Amino acid sequence: MTMRGLVHHIDLTVADKERSRPFYDAVLGFLGYRRSADDERGSDWDRDGEPFHSIGIVEARGDGAARIHDRYSPGLHHLAWAAESREDVDALHDLLRGIGATILDAPADYPRYGPTYYAVFFADPDGLKLEYVFGATSA
Repeated sequence: MTMRGLVHHIDLTVADKERSRPFYDAVLGFLGYRRSADDERGSDWDRDGEPFHSIGIVEARGDGAARIHDRYSPGLHHLAWAAESREDVDALHDLLRGIGATILDAPADYPRYGPTYYAVFFADPDGLKLEYVFGATSA
């Protein structure tokens, strides 16, 4: 397997790492990640043996630290993870409702993205749009 060009890690900026840790513990735990590090800046979650090794949160600094994320400003629009099945998407939706997460769009078919595209869209505590998707995208 070639590793060249694969994403190695991603860090997401959050307003309050203490508020965001339980959210990411639940969501990333569901996805097979385990929290591996905490420090004064934030936390990291890892997947052993996977090409995409870690997702981290880093506490924001400066004037923008208190603002809700605007995905239409320069920066990250949204982050999507692949699901194993439609039932897997539904299971994450149940977990999200259980932790009181903001559901942007409940699980549904999205044929404009592909013939078998089924996803749930949700937000982290800072409004960052996240997605869990099963199915093929349009070519």
